[in-house]
Amino acid sequence: MTESNAGRIIELKNIRKSFDGETVLDGINLDIHDKEFVTFLGPSGCGKTTTLRIIAGFETPDFGEVFFDGAKINDLPPYKRQVNTVFQKYALFPHLNVYENVAFGLRLGKKLKEEEISRRVKDMLRMVNLSGFERRNVESLSGGQQQRVAIARALINHPRVLLLDEPLGALDLKLRKDMQNELKNIQMQTGITFIYVTHDQEEALSMSDVIVVMNEGVIQQIGTPTDIYNEPVNAFVADFIGESNILDGVMLEDYKAKFSNQTFDCLDKGFAKGEAVDIVVRPEDVDVVPVEKGMLSGIVTSVTFKGVHYEIIVDIGGFKWMIQTTDFVAQDEHIGLYIEPDAIHVMKKSKYSDQFGDYSSFSDELDELSVNTEEE
Repeated sequence: MTESNAGRIIELKNIRKSFDGETVLDGINLDIHDKEFVTFLGPSGCGKTTTLRIIAGFETPDFGEVFFDGAKINDLPPYKRQVNTVFQKYALFPHLNVYENVAFGLRLGKKLKEEEISRRVKDMLRMVNLSGFERRNVESLSGGQQQRVAIARALINHPRVLLLDEPLGALDLKLRKDMQNELKNIQMQTGITFIYVTHDQEEALSMSDVIVVMNEGVIQQIGTPTDIYNEPVNAFVADFIGESNILDGVMLEDYKAKFSNQTFDCLDKGFAKGEAVDIVVRPEDVDVVPVEKGMLSGIVTSVTFKGVHYEIIVDIGGFKWMIQTTDFVAQDEHIGLYIEPDAIHVMKKSKYSDQFGDYSSFSDELDELSVNTEEE
């Protein structure tokens, strides 16, 4: 491996793929490093699963190159690649018990003694918290337990890379959160590179070392969870990752932006004077204050209790903001908003700039639900 390739385990170079004349991947370039937990995140149809299948060898790119440890593997069949895959539906063998499901890969083409197979199976079941389940029928297990069996089976051959295609999608919310923690712990224990596909932003933020945000067959942004959340590159990323107030603004000069008919100090620079920009303010970064102390003021149009905070919609000059606060405010109350400079993120205009409006539809949906409830 050359010095320039040090640490890279997978490289995708200008990958393009179409199905029935429709472009699914449009020039994907990506380096994945050894021992990372990498998540492909995006909406349905964005190309994330196709990218995973190309790495696995289940699909062949129409154009571009796939490298593993510096060697081109475009034509290498899946069974010869140092990767294993965990699918959403687990693909367990119903006629085999837990032990035999996990041991299956060790019995294929390998002349291992039964003592070695037993040791490795028991070690793997211990790691996924299924010790004592060896003789259980897999169909008698819960969804979370079946998922653990699938992970143990995929890891027992010590692949260099584990591919996970929305593996938690069939689990209920609490179990999904528990499995998120377990997956991250397993990845850290084994040191194996995990490549995880999901449309769930919370999964991506909580587990990943690196997030690859995709849309329309194109990588929109690559970064750590903190970078992706706090420094989105365009309106699509800002809207897809968490809640965001996305407003039209103008960069007056370095560290000064204008939006909502007010001028604000910010931390951004490098834009042209007078450049039209997109402004992102996260709901949790806005302080509710008395009107006379606010930089902006508006009328509360809805209040929703979320357990740890209230989610409120505030009409400010016809643009409806979402604010998350631990302070109770009443509907129809006139409130002030205070925004610190580090709460304002300035982005270049992009093709997505006009696709995301305010929270008017959010408020309308709440009103519609309320009406439907009263009619019932």
